[in-house]
Amino acid sequence: MAGERYLGVDWSSGSWFAVVFDAGGFDHAGVFEEVGALWERYEERAERVFIDMPIGLVEAGDPVRACDSQARAVLGSRSRSVFTPPVREATRKRRYPAAKRVNERKADRGLSKQAFSISDGIETVDQLLQNVPEARAAVRECHPEVCFRALAGEPLQHSKRRAGGYAERMRALAGFDSEAAPTVQRAAEAAGGAEVAVDDVLDAVVLAYTARPGPGELFTLPPEPPTDPVGLPMEMVYRAPEPLEPDED
Repeated sequence: MAGERYLGVDWSSGSWFAVVFDAGGFDHAGVFEEVGALWERYEERAERVFIDMPIGLVEAGDPVRACDSQARAVLGSRSRSVFTPPVREATRKRRYPAAKRVNERKADRGLSKQAFSISDGIETVDQLLQNVPEARAAVRECHPEVCFRALAGEPLQHSKRRAGGYAERMRALAGFDSEAAPTVQRAAEAAGGAEVAVDDVLDAVVLAYTARPGPGELFTLPPEPPTDPVGLPMEMVYRAPEPLEPDED
């Protein structure tokens, strides 16, 4: 339909930063306090909403999802950017000790503070997709590092929080679209006074490029994603000329 929107969404400092493309390119960006408000804003026109947040959770047993292990394999030295999300019940706990105890009881393993730090975001997306069936067709999990790896054509070497890592990711974006640099600038300017970090802007932009129709095809890790107990796919989506292969270094 005319006017379709393609969103890349990153969770930044407790808010949701969305970069919005139409079929022709960058349209606008904005910050939302709640993921539900973001969905209400775009639900009529959102063709794809690619979000940097785990979707599809383990209830009990081994919490390592196939998409997480395969993402680590293709990222090589950047594999530490992929962490194992909490089991579903643990995402509902607001204090770390309680969430850790639940994870130990349900999954027989601890819970990293990094994983706990985004539990609020995981839980709100999980609730949205369980309570709003229409959102399931559009909202899908992406990992920015997997998307950058796919656009770059080779594993990246540096952290996105360092100058060398910023340069690597900007090169990957520029190789995909000659308008990437001004797009990143416009997206950053749209954040205004919100507490959105520079690397979060890059993440949202690469997810938006992945969502928007363009060169290559959409693939998933794993190629045939399983679903969790409530029917949500456990996958990571990326755009590339061909499926990614594990890094051998």
